[in-house]
Amino acid sequence: MKTIKKDELFRNLSRFLKTKGVELKDGVYAQRINRACDLLTEAITATQKTARHAKVEVDKKLHQVRQSIHEATAPKPPPASAPKPASASAPTKKARPSRKPSAAPSKRHRKA
Repeated sequence: MKTIKKDELFRNLSRFLKTKGVELKDGVYAQRINRACDLLTEAITATQKTARHAKVEVDKKLHQVRQSIHEATAPKPPPASAPKPASASAPTKKARPSRKPSAAPSKRHRKA
């Protein structure tokens, strides 16, 4: 967001009122309106700074939450233990050769 310059709001208000037929001349009334515009400008600027700061903080917290979810749901690595020796009494299975699926017999149409 762009920040508002100190007299920008008052100048725009003065131009708007002039198009509606109201001219702000130098005096107490114009000075009070100018001061009110200055206060409003300061409030808007402070709100913009606060919103930017809050966005940065929310982004940091969101990153932390995403990281903790990632760590909690990541696959666990296999435990690193010494390989167990094969026992002599356990039978070992040999791999069978894989079969190729046979093609289904095609249906032939008989001519009558």
